[in-house]
Amino acid sequence: MPPRSAALTEGPIARTLVVFALPMLAGNVLQSLNGSVNAVWVGRFLGEAALTATSNSNTVMFLLIGSIFGVSMAATILIAQHFGAKRLAEARRVVGSSASFFAAVAVVIGALGVLFSDHILRAMQTPPDALPLAHDYLRIIFVAIPFIFMYSFAMAVLRGAGDSRTPFLFLLLSVGLDIVLNPLLIFGVGPLPRLGIAGSALATLIANVTSLVALLAHLYRKRHPLVLHRGELHLLRIDGAIVRMLVTKGVPMGLQMVVVSVSALLMLGLINQFGSHTTAAFAACMQVWSYVQMPAFAMGAAVSSMAAQNVGAGRWDRVGRTAVAGVSFQTLVTTASVILITVFARPLLGIFLPAESPALATAVHLNMIATWSFILFGITMVLFGVVRSTGAVVAPLVILIVTLWGLRFPLAASLMGRFGEDAIWWSFPASSLLSMLLAIAYYRFGHWRKARMMTAGRPRADA
Repeated sequence: MPPRSAALTEGPIARTLVVFALPMLAGNVLQSLNGSVNAVWVGRFLGEAALTATSNSNTVMFLLIGSIFGVSMAATILIAQHFGAKRLAEARRVVGSSASFFAAVAVVIGALGVLFSDHILRAMQTPPDALPLAHDYLRIIFVAIPFIFMYSFAMAVLRGAGDSRTPFLFLLLSVGLDIVLNPLLIFGVGPLPRLGIAGSALATLIANVTSLVALLAHLYRKRHPLVLHRGELHLLRIDGAIVRMLVTKGVPMGLQMVVVSVSALLMLGLINQFGSHTTAAFAACMQVWSYVQMPAFAMGAAVSSMAAQNVGAGRWDRVGRTAVAGVSFQTLVTTASVILITVFARPLLGIFLPAESPALATAVHLNMIATWSFILFGITMVLFGVVRSTGAVVAPLVILIVTLWGLRFPLAASLMGRFGEDAIWWSFPASSLLSMLLAIAYYRFGHWRKARMMTAGRPRADA
């Protein structure tokens, strides 16, 4: 039976890409809806300090996800290339070896996080009134990290194989559980104890464990071509060649997420200096902005899988057309989202903040300045998705370092004394514009088309 992923190397480019990307976009909607609903329970009923605590803790979690994101993405791209080349046996070898390596790293990160969560929060200059709450929340999130990582890895592998529908269905299960369990565990209903902010983190843990087990059971029941059976467990042994390739390509991609996360931590450190109401305003905006960024992240992931399969199949004509279709769709949808969120900023932000809070006015103001920058950054994300499909991963990392560490943070920090909070908000569009221009230049004139992650028999890491 031929793999379903063959559809990504055939048919009309735009229609195939949009159909493949829509479940990813819907999944992003679900995840953002989940975060937004949880933020409503925390912010409206537990207060601004609790919302600040979850904002600081979730920033740390994003940083940790980014630390091993690259391994997952490298495996996804390599699997997509093998599927495009119709090499199913090699794809299964990549799945087994990378899953073992990925799980081991995830467990180590989770354990270290539990031990050092308090030190991390203090280093972020978490406001004193939010620190105890953030500590209670973050320790449980660190316990959940291995399950969250392995769940994300399993879904990424399926998308690399051309299946975006199954990950969406099980993400729907995870989000549904998280949304239902949050108020039950926060406030205590029936026999359930009242856990406060720790209940929100525990709901996330339960939802991810349940969904991961259900997804694996489904894949084995359907005898998915990538699952390993009793006679194939030797494929779980770490293959040195595969791991070297995953590390060589995955570390730069993971560092991209780390650069973004560290930039967010640095910016949050600046914002925290203005007090909890400003941090709460930023946290509310982040909830709204997560929806604005969804088309870019969904399309960036979709073009990576689609372009990688076409690279493996030798269909370079379709790679370029995939980039054009991805940028066009992302720009259209993100622009429409920015317009809507700008027009209805106050009622949308008011969902997360009390009407009488001074944080609401701050949130509306900073949203007006910074929101449109996501149109520019979205173009960057889509182009990065295309170039990394071949294994070209260093240039995107350098671009992010230059724009986020070399421009955004220094610009905000140096101008805060003169312009106050506005210096932080204006640094977002300035850095997004520069990243877009550099990404376009690399896509047009860079040597990313010469990079490779797959050879005739084995993956290689020397591209």
